[in-house]
Formats: sequence, C-alpha cells, structure tokens
Amino acid sequence: MQFHHNGYVSKDPREFDAAGYGIDRPSELPETMDVLIVGSGPAGVITAAQLSMFPNVNTRIIEKRPHRLQLGQADGIQSRSVETFQAFRFAHEITDEAYEITEMAFWNKDPNNPQNIVRGARPIDDEHGISEFPHLIVNQARVLDYFNEFALRGPARIQPDYGWEFIDLEVLGSEAADASGVHAPADYPVKVTLRNTEGEPRTVYAKYVVGCDGARSQVRAAIGRKLEGAQANHAWGVMDVVADTDFPDWRTKCAIHSQAGSILHIPREGGFLARIYVDLGEVPETDNRAIRNTPIEKIIEQANAIMHPYFLDVKNVAWSSVYEVGHRLVDAFHDVDDYPRVFLTGDACHTHSAKAGQGMNVSLQDGFNIGWKLGHVVDGRAPEKLLCTYHEERQPAAENLITFDREWSTLMATPLEHLPDPSEVERYYVQAEAFAAGMMTEYAENMIVADARYNALATGFPVGQRFKSHQAMRRCDANQIHIGHEHFADGRYRIYVFADAAHPTESQKVAQWAEVVQQVVRDFTPADLTMDAYFDIKVIYQQPYHDFEVVDAPPLFRPLVGTFQIPQWENVWAALPDNDVFYHRGISRDGVVVIVRPDQYVGAVLPLDQPELVRSYCEQALLKQN
Repeated sequence: MQFHHNGYVSKDPREFDAAGYGIDRPSELPETMDVLIVGSGPAGVITAAQLSMFPNVNTRIIEKRPHRLQLGQADGIQSRSVETFQAFRFAHEITDEAYEITEMAFWNKDPNNPQNIVRGARPIDDEHGISEFPHLIVNQARVLDYFNEFALRGPARIQPDYGWEFIDLEVLGSEAADASGVHAPADYPVKVTLRNTEGEPRTVYAKYVVGCDGARSQVRAAIGRKLEGAQANHAWGVMDVVADTDFPDWRTKCAIHSQAGSILHIPREGGFLARIYVDLGEVPETDNRAIRNTPIEKIIEQANAIMHPYFLDVKNVAWSSVYEVGHRLVDAFHDVDDYPRVFLTGDACHTHSAKAGQGMNVSLQDGFNIGWKLGHVVDGRAPEKLLCTYHEERQPAAENLITFDREWSTLMATPLEHLPDPSEVERYYVQAEAFAAGMMTEYAENMIVADARYNALATGFPVGQRFKSHQAMRRCDANQIHIGHEHFADGRYRIYVFADAAHPTESQKVAQWAEVVQQVVRDFTPADLTMDAYFDIKVIYQQPYHDFEVVDAPPLFRPLVGTFQIPQWENVWAALPDNDVFYHRGISRDGVVVIVRPDQYVGAVLPLDQPELVRSYCEQALLKQN
C-alpha cells in the first residue's frame, strides 16, 4: 500500500479522501443517479465497492432490510474469492477470522458393518497448488461488512440506503414518456419505482440499474427475464449448530455416505460452530413443498442416523432451513442486447445448490465484472458497448457452474450402492478442484479479450483466464512479493512487461516498447491526470535484483505521481533466481507483455517487440482522452 505522495497521512491510509460525489454525499436518496444497485448481497456490495473508486459516478445501493445483514446463509469462500478480497485489501483480515479448509475427509459405509460409517481418503484441499490463497468458511454477513467498509472508505463514500424496496422499473427512450406522460430527466432513462418502510412510494431515475436482489428478483421480473431450468426432486436440511459429539472429524470438512443417507459437513469459523447439510431423501411429486416444513428435530434425528455409530447432541441451532435443489439460469443477464441499461447478477440470474460452495463466489465475480465496466463507461473511459460484454462473459460462466453443481449434487445424493465405485465422490472432488476453486472461468475473445495467437509466449497466463500470480523481487526495497497481490481494485488496467534477457541498461526491446507505449498512455489518459491514473505498468527483469538499479528502467516505469510529482519506484521488479516467474509461468526469454483487466483477468498476451499492439488493444477497450 502506498500513501504520503499527496502529503503526510496520519489516519488510516485505507481511507481515501472524499472526491466527486463522495464530497458531502447526501443522506437522502436523490432523484437522479448514474447507477442504482438493487440489493446489498454479495454481488451488490462488490459492485458498490468497485464503483466507490469512481467518484465521478453517482452510485446508490438500496436494500429493503432496515439494517445490515446479521446472519447470512452462504459461507463457503473459494480461493478465487480470496484473491478478489486481496484486491479490495481485506484478504488477511477475513482469513484471520475464518475457518480454513486444509483437507476433506470422505466417510463411507463400513463394508464389515453396514450400519456404521468408516473413514476413507483424506485428500488435501489444494494438492495441485491452484492458488496461494486458502479455501475459507466465514459467515456471508462478514463478507458484506468488509465490502461495505471498503465502499465507505472509497472516494465516492458509498453506503447502503436501507429500508427501500424495489417495486418496478421502466426504460424510457430519449423521446418516450411513461404511461402517465412523464418524461425521464435527460440522460437518466431508467424510471424506478421504490417504496420505503412506511409504505410510501418514491420515483427515481438512473442511467443504469444493477439487479442484485436474489432468486425472487423483482428487477428480473420488471425486464421480463425468466429463470429456466428444473427443480430437482431431492431435499436437504441444513443447520448451523453448536454440538457435543464423538465424531472424530467434527472440525474437518467431510462428505459422509452411509446406509441412512448423506451429509456434507463443514466446520464454521470460531472453533465450535458447524454447518451440516443432511440428506432428507427423494421428494414425491405430490409433496407440494411440504418437505420444507420438516422440523429441526427430524433433521437432527436423520443426521444421527447417517453418522452412526457416532452421536450428535445439538446444544444450539443458530440457523436452519430446508431446500430442494434447483438448477436454473436466466435467459439473459441484461434487458436488451444493444445498449443495455439493466443488468442482473448473482441469484437473480442463476440458482443452484449450496453444497458446492459456489453461490456467493460466482455472485462476487458477477459484481466485480459489471462494476468496473459501469465505472469505465459512466466515467468516460470506455465506449458504451463495453457493457454488452457482461452478458457475453458471465452467462457461460454461470452455465458451467450449474453443470458442475448438478454433477456434484447428484453424486452427493446417490446411495453408495448405486455408485460405480465407493471412491467416486472423492475422485470427482479432486478432479474438479480447480473448477470448484473458481479458477477455470475463461472468457471468450471480445473487445477486452484479445485472441490467443501469442499465448505461447506466456503459457502460464492463458488469455481470458484470471491472472495467476507469482513471486518476484521488488527492486526498490528487496521485498519478495506476489506481483498479482499489488493489483488493487481501483479500476486501472495492469500491464506487466516481462523483459528480454538483455541487461536493463542494454535492453533495446524494453526501451523501444516503453517509448511507444508512453505515447499510448498519454493518448488514453486525461491531460490533467498523472500517467498512472488509468494504467499500472510494471517491468520484471530476468537479472538478479542486485545486478541493476531502479533508475536503469525507462521513465515509463517510474511515472511522476501525486501532488508533489515524485517518481514511482515500486514498478521495477526482478525474477527470483530460485523461484523464477519466467520458468514457472512459461514466459519466453525473449520477453512478453501481459495486459490484465481491472477484474484480474488476462486481456492480452503480446510480444515485446510489437508495442503497437498495445495501442490496438486500447483502441478496442478504451476511449481516447486527448
């Protein structure tokens, strides 16, 4: 984290000075706004947090609850989400209070005594080293708290407007009026009807609306989109409990298959709480959702039957529910294909079981994706067509999630005797590890995802996938740091220049690249802003860090920043001889350029000796400012 460049800072450096709409932000909901976020769940708060870094974008987030969420249903945090938390500067804090999953135990029916269960394999959680970040369990409410804190500390000073319920919306054309003859204010074509806790209606107008209002989304209904898919015929009881038990893996994540059914057992944060998904069996077609009224005593009784010969004496139930697995996907993630004004995120556009631990994680990526894109468009950095890429990217990602979840849920619900092999569940879990961790999302070619013709130059950074970080040495202070951990959620593009083998003072490739790209940066950055305002550009040399100086790098990598126009020294890096990023990420020794989008996905891999290709990418993704 860097600060003091605008003057000495004695307060919490994570709190930015208010700017733009964050200065004297009105407490009352205004009549017009650039972006209205409906719902303060995971997708809503990350969208707000991202937009808090765009102070010139007037953003409001409404929530029908009168206060913050106190008990969230979601709890599984995949490593991809923790990577995202790092970009919002609270990965370490939330890891400290969370439960960390390090392995998973698989319990099956004892072949010698079928009424009992016996422990089988215990694979580690990330045996392939998918991410340096852990797999966590923590209450959703705390995740929302951290994002809300970030949003409030951002220059735009965004915080939820509680007690406002969304009723309806209408997208009006520039010349159109609603049924009552009312025209929307200029540039605010989305007319939104709200209602406060006293039942009083209110009309506001927005440029864009983001529906983050859950599986029963009213925003989705307002734009005529529908969830499509089947409701499964299998029910699960779920409970967060404090209990006395002799089950030896009580503080280990477990999948249990017994003669009496199945359990997915997940320890919770705090050392004593645990979440238990209990198989309640097939649901008859004539049930009419009566299964949802299953008393907690029955769920506990079934859990004891499945865990036999071990006992479970529940002392306290913090939360419980019964649900039927449903896999449904909305027909589109926005209102119209051309120039969309309304977007759907999270459970508003995809529903699935909770057992794969994907719901909150995928919702976060939805919000991260649409958040920076709205920021860029409204702030005048990017063309409006950028918003069309949201549906193009996130709909296939959700479809792949539902396919995975359907397979995992089916395996968990299948009686052991019907599986081809008792270890089938374990095998699937290990094989699908990378996908479950959120690391297999891959965006297809579009205006911000270049073609993969040069990907052979950096095989460890597949175009369209998340940027997989690696350690390197920051030259100025000799700190070994993951380069990707410097990726702050500030809406900037990252450009990583992996230098050729020549010494920094002799590298003509790097010097020529920097000379060309310096003009590109000027062209796509407003004249009144510093050179690092829209781009964060780093160079990583192959030589040991003691073999060169920071000042050996071209000036592009040492931009003048802040009020006092002092040089940035933290953009010059060196590969580690014993942990070489070039080797581990398959980077050509001839050099390569990797462009990373604001949401941490690789936008392009380009040869170092063709700097004009950086301009070509920017001409697609951004608007010229000069």
